[in-house]
Amino acid sequence: MEYRMGGYNMKDQFIRGIQIKWENISPYSYLRSIPAVQNLQHLEFHKPITFFVGENGSGKSTMLEAIAIAEGFNPEGGTKNYSFSTYDSHSELYEAIRIIKGVRHAGWGYFLRAESFYNVATMEEEYARGTVPSERLHQKSHGESFLAVAQKHFRPNGLYLLDEPEAALSPQRQLTLLMEIDRCVKEESQFMIVTHSPILLGMPNAEILSFDDGQIHPCDYEETDSYQVTEMFINHRAHLLRRLLENETDTM
Repeated sequence: MEYRMGGYNMKDQFIRGIQIKWENISPYSYLRSIPAVQNLQHLEFHKPITFFVGENGSGKSTMLEAIAIAEGFNPEGGTKNYSFSTYDSHSELYEAIRIIKGVRHAGWGYFLRAESFYNVATMEEEYARGTVPSERLHQKSHGESFLAVAQKHFRPNGLYLLDEPEAALSPQRQLTLLMEIDRCVKEESQFMIVTHSPILLGMPNAEILSFDDGQIHPCDYEETDSYQVTEMFINHRAHLLRRLLENETDTM
């Protein structure tokens, strides 16, 4: 499948899809109780930007984490050169995933996850000692440090997996991140992103995969909860708050 964006042709992704070998997963694993994941045999990616969306607990971060580990990234994040562990909390799904690769090979990559970014920032300072200058991410605000990572590590011909990158970013900074992603895609990079951000999800020509309703399925931007709830709140704020807060008062 050919993908065109900003004059750039992308005929192949670094990761075209995945297959799951359930025989490698314990019959008692909690993974078998996640509706969107439990019957999944394979999943294909057709565009250089793929968003995973869905309610909390729907399995989207679990899936992204497993893809990242199977691809060789550290479970807590960073480049493939990061090798550390502060808490072993990742699922066994990565042991059952087979990556279906394209003909091209990524020249660089980064796995960014909001929940363990503090640990990655700490290790970045450790790794920088005696080699290259540290970005001193702990001396920046949370949002500034996220953008510093994007601006340093988002390079051409790269593979980037981002788990809720909007967590530390203001709406304005989310627009900045959107532009960084667009720049990299035009330079032949691929992104997989878990997000609740209606700003990031508005990226043109991206593939959106929903983990809701018991299966992974493509959906349009306007069909996402992130868009619908935000649109409803902005356009009907007074009415919505009145109903929500009155109902809360009635139950107290």
